[in-house]
Amino acid sequence: MSQESIVSSARAAFRNMVDTELAAAYRAAGWWGDHTVADLVADHAAVRPSDPAVITRDDRLTWGEYQWASDRLARCLVGAGLEPGERVAVLLSDGGSPHVALVANEKAGLVTVGIGARAGGAEIRHLLAHTGSVALLTHAEHRGTNMSDVYDELRAEGLPLRVHVVVPVFEADAAGPILINGEEGDRGPAEVPSGFFDDRRLGPDDLFLINSTSGTTGMPKCVMHTQNSKLYMAQQAREVARLGNSEVVMGLAPMPFGFGLFSTHFVASLVGAPAVVTDRFTAESALELIEREHATVLFCVSTQFKMMLHAEAMATRDLSSLRVMFTGGEMIPYEAARDFEERTGALVLNFYGSNESGLATGTRVGDPKEVRLRTGGGGLSGTEVRLFDNGVDVTRTGRGQPGSRGPALCLGYYDDPDANAELFTGNGFVLHADIVTIDDQGYLTVVGRKSEIIIRGGKNISAAAVEDAVSAHPSVVLAAAVPMPDPLFGERVCAYVELRSGEYLTLDELIDFLAGQGTSKENYPEHLVVLAQLPRSSGGKVAKGQLTADARALATGAPTISS
Repeated sequence: MSQESIVSSARAAFRNMVDTELAAAYRAAGWWGDHTVADLVADHAAVRPSDPAVITRDDRLTWGEYQWASDRLARCLVGAGLEPGERVAVLLSDGGSPHVALVANEKAGLVTVGIGARAGGAEIRHLLAHTGSVALLTHAEHRGTNMSDVYDELRAEGLPLRVHVVVPVFEADAAGPILINGEEGDRGPAEVPSGFFDDRRLGPDDLFLINSTSGTTGMPKCVMHTQNSKLYMAQQAREVARLGNSEVVMGLAPMPFGFGLFSTHFVASLVGAPAVVTDRFTAESALELIEREHATVLFCVSTQFKMMLHAEAMATRDLSSLRVMFTGGEMIPYEAARDFEERTGALVLNFYGSNESGLATGTRVGDPKEVRLRTGGGGLSGTEVRLFDNGVDVTRTGRGQPGSRGPALCLGYYDDPDANAELFTGNGFVLHADIVTIDDQGYLTVVGRKSEIIIRGGKNISAAAVEDAVSAHPSVVLAAAVPMPDPLFGERVCAYVELRSGEYLTLDELIDFLAGQGTSKENYPEHLVVLAQLPRSSGGKVAKGQLTADARALATGAPTISS
């Protein structure tokens, strides 16, 4: 096969990645369809072009502007010579711009590689290299950094980038210039000719997004998604929360991560609701926006609603518009959730799942309070949940490692067969990182953790990634990262280290080192404990269980190893 044919085959691999019989069965059951977010945006733009689609603190993007801006950006991407199936890395803060970028890539037939706004240099390089991204889409500046300089630096390092796309803040200036490698892209006619993208645009069963998730080792894994899996999730949210056609959806979890993507890109588009977003969360700004925009549905992690509960503005803001609050990513803190319900009148709902599995179980507005606030809910239409113990199905026992299978599943990890072998069972269930029980009524409750993941404010943090970063410090001989209980965030990252003889290290010095290495901020330890020697198990490995117990004692002020 010629090199040209090899490249062509690789680009075609993003098409119709789901088994055709499975896709047909999901369509027949009504769980999947033939529309995408681009179709939904076009429909809303045709009916009510002046209504808001995305709302930020200072600006608004209407459905008409959303449609027009995504058309214009897609045309610029095509004009830049990008071929269908090529990867475009998107690095943007939350607002209207990431939504426009995803829809534009969809129209141009390009696969989005989602990079979190807080990603460090090492993570950015890993994601670009691993996915083979050929374009980087950013604003002119990102968190005070000139992105043209960053792009030039990445190219000089040998990454396969050839196009830098600089977009305006679309909700502030939908018609602002789009720059392609420093030159303004073709503004073209006011409307794209009918059928302009027909032979390129992505379908609902195509690979449309690769985003990152924390794994148990090393750099983030790259998870592959179709739109149908996300639209199924949005349908389930509409069903369990009884969402209507006059909702105002507020999402506090950032794009392009799973919860943020699900809430403000898919749920909002499916029900035709404006998505209220903020690029930097504070409890005060969130409460202000809920009151100002009369939000009816709130998506946030438990840390965020706990911070709102403790904010002074909680007592003065009118939050009576809120009807439902979705949370997830960890077990709901019962007392805080009950308090939130009592103070706002909004029913708290929970989906149990992951970036890889999508939704596995969920609670409903009709469930009793104890079910909604103490469990991960029951089964969802089309999704099957089984329990496993080292690969053996133990569902009948009611306790084990959950695995789920159904229309919400991702396509797996990109170019990572070893990780996929760990993720999926032989019969196609995606395994979760917890130990759970399922009672006689089918309600799932998390009772423990199976893998070395620290969950800080709903964000999964790989203990191994923290250990790798900390171990790179020249004074560190050995490092171990464990969760430390925290009343606000649930868990914080606590690092235990052995140092070289005669060395001394403070947390501030370690953070300065990690920042210089390009480590993502999520992987910074928040507590540092220096020991003469880390405890070992009988097999010679670091005794993580002992350190986890010590971190719990440290959090309560009890005697510890270092006392």
